[in-house]
Amino acid sequence: MNDIADHGVRFGRIAAMLPVSDMAKAEAFYADILGFTKVFENGTPVGFMILKRDAAELHLTLQRQHKAADFNVAHLLVDDAEALFALCQGAGLRIIKGLKDKDYGLRAFVFEDPDGNRIDVGQIIERVATEG
Repeated sequence: MNDIADHGVRFGRIAAMLPVSDMAKAEAFYADILGFTKVFENGTPVGFMILKRDAAELHLTLQRQHKAADFNVAHLLVDDAEALFALCQGAGLRIIKGLKDKDYGLRAFVFEDPDGNRIDVGQIIERVATEG
């Protein structure tokens, strides 16, 4: 750690906050397709929600006029990228980047959720040593 940032504060978890235009539709996608469980919601109508699955935590915020960015907004590390890729394809999700082993040690792909939020998925794999 560099001396400038050594202020004595320890950081805990950080969770992605995704804007969604329809909270019920977003909850259905993340719960029914990806298997997340709602652990908190706030507002009437619901304007904020926390979803969890395994070690992953996702926060959804209602933004009725949401326009999706054209870049990745979250990174999800999984233990089987191929299985999640197949699930995303089967659910008819838009795949932005297909499943591929990267030279930096990840098997990765990018998909869009129903609101167009781009999620970058990665699985840690062993790097293949190149002969030279």
